Amino acid sequence: MKSVCEICPHHCALEEGQTGLCRARRNIGGRVVCENYGKVTSLSLDPIEKKPLRRFYPGTKILSVGSYGCNLRCPFCQNCAISMADGEHARIVEVSPEGLAEKAEELVVRGNIGIAYTYNEPLVGYEFVRDCAALVKARGLKNVAVTNGCICEEPLIELLPLIDAMNIDLKGFTERFYKMVGGDLSTVMRTIERSAQSCHVEVTTLVIPGENDSEEEMDALSGWLASVDAAIPLHVTRFFPCWKMSDRGPTPVETVYRLAETARRHLRYVYEGNC
Repeated sequence: MKSVCEICPHHCALEEGQTGLCRARRNIGGRVVCENYGKVTSLSLDPIEKKPLRRFYPGTKILSVGSYGCNLRCPFCQNCAISMADGEHARIVEVSPEGLAEKAEELVVRGNIGIAYTYNEPLVGYEFVRDCAALVKARGLKNVAVTNGCICEEPLIELLPLIDAMNIDLKGFTERFYKMVGGDLSTVMRTIERSAQSCHVEVTTLVIPGENDSEEEMDALSGWLASVDAAIPLHVTRFFPCWKMSDRGPTPVETVYRLAETARRHLRYVYEGNC
């Protein structure tokens, strides 16, 4: 008998033992659970600005943790070694939520303010993020989610009270672009709207030559974002060739700066990235 995953809009219907599109969630005993629970591929104490978050406790550091798996298929993925991996092919270390929260607390003396769930798509490991975030919050530390925003409304609303800040990818502003990456624009827009009502939100758009680099698209994207809140920071970021898009050059620096100026017609805080 199939069980349906309710975490993201793909709603994968999984047979017993089958893994979803994200490679991180599996039907075990008739329940869809995150198989990557506590399986850490990356752990680093980073400057908060690397998330990127520019207007959330600037100058501090945050313990960044990643696992494996993702519910999108971006051909330009910057972290494909873990986001496109599964449990058999990722190099992992098992860490409990309690152990991770304790590690975060130990690092306070080095400027740590909490935990950022990042590197792969963290919300495919929803239960692990939720359990860690509750323990981190109980210690008076901060929780940050760096996410593609492709999550269903019910689990998002359940998680938001535990989250202090998010950086959400708004990968483009057309359904054509989201069809290419295997996602849904309206879902991401709703995630941004909901999250901005609950916590600090910053948004990142990676500009890819010939794909989402028109002034018209950036004008529409930034205009919509301003309709949510003109104080939401937008990171306009430069693409470099990687994974399945290694056949083209990096985004010209002047394109990033030009589109950032376009976004400033609508938004108060716009930052150029990777330039």
